[in-house]
Amino acid sequence: MEGKMKVAVMLGIGRMGFEERDIPKVKDDEVLVKLEYVGICGSDLHYYESGAIGNFIVKPPFVLGHEPGGTVVEVGKNVTHLKVGDRVALEPGKTCGHCEFCKTGRYNLCPDVEFFATPPVDGVFQEYVAHEAGLCFKLPENVSTMEGALIEPLAVGFHAAMQGGARAGQTAVVMGAGCIGLVSMMALKAMGVSRVYVVDIMEKRLEKALELGADGVINGSKADAVEEVMKLTEGKGCDLAIETAGTQITTVQTIHMTKKGATIVLVGYSKSGEMTLPMSMVLDKELTLKSIFRYRHIYPMAIDAVASGRVNLKGIVTNTFSLDEIQEAMDYSVNNKADVVKAVIRI
Repeated sequence: MEGKMKVAVMLGIGRMGFEERDIPKVKDDEVLVKLEYVGICGSDLHYYESGAIGNFIVKPPFVLGHEPGGTVVEVGKNVTHLKVGDRVALEPGKTCGHCEFCKTGRYNLCPDVEFFATPPVDGVFQEYVAHEAGLCFKLPENVSTMEGALIEPLAVGFHAAMQGGARAGQTAVVMGAGCIGLVSMMALKAMGVSRVYVVDIMEKRLEKALELGADGVINGSKADAVEEVMKLTEGKGCDLAIETAGTQITTVQTIHMTKKGATIVLVGYSKSGEMTLPMSMVLDKELTLKSIFRYRHIYPMAIDAVASGRVNLKGIVTNTFSLDEIQEAMDYSVNNKADVVKAVIRI
């Protein structure tokens, strides 16, 4: 397809603008997707606020956004499983395919991954993208492209639940009721976990957790989360804890609130990158500590969970902005973190 497209670019810390770029050319194994929705992720906001995440440093002009959904408008000559008009969710990381991690199925750990909106790879706050067809997943008729965009964060939640060995009969606690906390809660419920409680300090987020299916919520600013979990479990503690807040306080709390032999899955990134934890208690309780990095082999499962009604992805969206409103969208998301659970850009 010939022509130009509008691209929203980060021009500097706290500054967005627009460029006109050529519509990408499709390679033989790619499809061209007209993007319709792109979610705003916490990492997008972090780059926008500080210009870097660890060693990944933004060099403007840079395109943010890595949670896309849209419609196929052109297919490469080798593509057989997709056709023009198919609505798709795009998995944003293209891996090398030949390292030890790719060859053993752990492709999310590929050291040479090219991931949307991770410098120096541009993201997809734009009208079109050419993407590897194998990373584009067809959406069922009853799943919208907005939900398709949110399959990416939902995949994180499912990966966390699977790493934790989630199953029926368990009691689980999710620390944090932001987007990742909420999708983790919904993934746990979809996988049959009997009781899922959510802890946060923002009342609106806790209300959203209840709306989306949490069995109970705890406001950590008003009550001792560990004591409350112990009450709810008759003093036994929970079987599984998923930590999405990324703070030392909440991570230490998971160690105290879990029963002996339990599993803790670490999802949230701490700002400092380091924590001091009561490791003697971890050893005494023979806890299993696991962590996740993105996800692998999850998109089909996540899409099916949405299509079957087991996960209400639309429910996490609190704000929608047009591409033209990108500056307002970023500023509002940064300045209203207590009110914004998930914002999306409508392209």
